[in-house]
Amino acid sequence: MAPMPEGDRQLVEAAKTGDRQALERLLAAHQGRIFSFGMKMCRDTEDAQDVVQETLIAAARTLPEFRGASSVSTWLYTIARSFCIKKRRTSKFAPAHVLSLDDEAEQVAGLPHPDRGPEEDVAGRQVKSVLDEAIAALEPMYREVLVLRDVEGLSAPEVAEVMGLTIEAVKSRLHRARVAVRERVAPALGQADAASAPGAGCRDVVELFSRRLEGEIDGSACADLEKHLEGCPTCRGRCDSLRSTLSLCKRAGEAPVPPAVERSVRLALQSFLDARA
Repeated sequence: MAPMPEGDRQLVEAAKTGDRQALERLLAAHQGRIFSFGMKMCRDTEDAQDVVQETLIAAARTLPEFRGASSVSTWLYTIARSFCIKKRRTSKFAPAHVLSLDDEAEQVAGLPHPDRGPEEDVAGRQVKSVLDEAIAALEPMYREVLVLRDVEGLSAPEVAEVMGLTIEAVKSRLHRARVAVRERVAPALGQADAASAPGAGCRDVVELFSRRLEGEIDGSACADLEKHLEGCPTCRGRCDSLRSTLSLCKRAGEAPVPPAVERSVRLALQSFLDARA
């Protein structure tokens, strides 16, 4: 496991001594990532707000028990995941439906970019919508892995810790999730040919390419893959579309918490801390 960042370590130590400001700063630093995770898993702003609020309050309550064996973010994702599971059981959304993210979060993430023209912004929002729908269409067991690994940027061992799985099980689910999302997103990226079946005599190399990105294949297999891609435009396009999809996933975790949600969460946390004082 990667060592805990020094800033988090100092805040944890100070918070454990009763420093309320340190605790609030620690939790505020991570609330955006927890909200992003809640949005992808619950697909509703109110549910995601509940998840981040309940997660931060639970973290404040149990901080004395946190020993620092994992990172703060991994610890918080583990708490958030339990609340997401509870939300799924009572969600007003039918799991079989493909839904894009809530309008409020969509508006925040879809603001015009100053370096792009109107047509590029429209195209960018369309691709983002397709990505959101592709992630939402995954079964929860695959969606969790993809969101934690490719959207939130946790390592495979960290994802395994959050989900209580082996690293091998995490990677197996991850590759299947990546292949499924890529197939939906590729046409929106203008790579319709890349979404078609491999050519005659070709293997389906997308999962193999995903395994390469996770460092799961040896040098000889990497060399064979590179040689095949050099001579096969279809397979090269499929792998390029996966790379583009993963880049989009990474950017999907960068949207800020809507101001109304941030205010509500902050007030709820302050109310909890005041009552405990």
